[in-house]
Amino acid sequence: MSGGFRYRLTGRAEPLDVEEWRRRARRRVPPMVWAYIENGADDERTLRENRAAYRDWYLSQRVLTRTADVDLTTTVAGTRLGLPVVVAPVGLAGAAHWHGDLGLARAAEQNGTRMVLSSASTYGIEEVARGAGAHHWFQLYPWRNRSLMASLLDRARDSGYTALFVTVDVPVYGNRLRERRTGMGIPPTLTPRRVLEAALRPRWVYGYLRHRRTTLRNLVSDGARADSVGSVEVQSENLTADIGWDDLEWIRSRWDGPLFVKGVLHPDDAERVVDLGADGVVVSNHGGRQLNAVQPTVRALPAVVRRVGHRAEVLVDGGIRSGADAVVAVALGARACLVGRPAVYGLAGGGERGVAAVLRILREEMVRALTMMGVSGPGELTPAHLTPVGDRAD
Repeated sequence: MSGGFRYRLTGRAEPLDVEEWRRRARRRVPPMVWAYIENGADDERTLRENRAAYRDWYLSQRVLTRTADVDLTTTVAGTRLGLPVVVAPVGLAGAAHWHGDLGLARAAEQNGTRMVLSSASTYGIEEVARGAGAHHWFQLYPWRNRSLMASLLDRARDSGYTALFVTVDVPVYGNRLRERRTGMGIPPTLTPRRVLEAALRPRWVYGYLRHRRTTLRNLVSDGARADSVGSVEVQSENLTADIGWDDLEWIRSRWDGPLFVKGVLHPDDAERVVDLGADGVVVSNHGGRQLNAVQPTVRALPAVVRRVGHRAEVLVDGGIRSGADAVVAVALGARACLVGRPAVYGLAGGGERGVAAVLRILREEMVRALTMMGVSGPGELTPAHLTPVGDRAD
């Protein structure tokens, strides 16, 4: 796939914010796929509060500041980015749209940023490296099979991925009820009704049947369980709760580039991963899909920044739906934000072009917000640029 994707958005005007892209995405994918994209664990309290917690802060507007040129440039993992927003690792991205992980990568590049490729991607490590124009980053689970992990690490290094993100908050799958109720369990189950619901989205069905981008390509070899269900089972079989700090040490010994640990909420854990050689942490609760009733990530962020922010880069994901949300996160100490669902909304709603549009919206919203705050770039943001909701001005 050396050339660009061919795509065309037709019908109504292009969405103007992330929520409009969300609504378009919901219309374009079957309910099974939508449940996978959108659901959280159990009663989805953490999923909801990840989003709601950004409403705990007001931005500080200033006037007559001569802020004519806002520069969103930052550096993460030794890579200069055009904005402090990175595309998070997304498993099974090809189920949303056949452009999948390669579309996510290309859209990130168009906006001067990077994507973290999931181990559970529907384009292989090498495919994305060949089809992309920049060196992206790779995500790894500390799985049961160290030979499999070593193979993935070697492939990522040999393909030019420059940073590693180790996701540590999935010792078991969270209780994702919406997935289970719509047949997206492990393995997925089809019924006549679910087939009919998919058939009512002919554009999605055409992309699925023609391109078959629902197999986790990194986890199967040609001809050996090289199907969607088989590849998902490989991943499930390798999840294990029997993981510990020695597993992270082993991964650190195998990877000589920047290493981030994703899924950290407690400052004690953040300190220990940095002590073991991590270059950064991602404050994350897996988008509310794992342990329900844990802290929203933006509330957990300040304590982690206070503990390790002077020694390591701190990133955050979960609940970010606007440029204003990203401004809050950076003001609270995040070097950058990762966005998963917003990127997938764009992917489901318009393929590569949709993802690029979502990232462009976030960029424009950040520039607009910083201009009216009198801030020329993310490096200037501090908690002083925020007011907690409930504080009363004198």
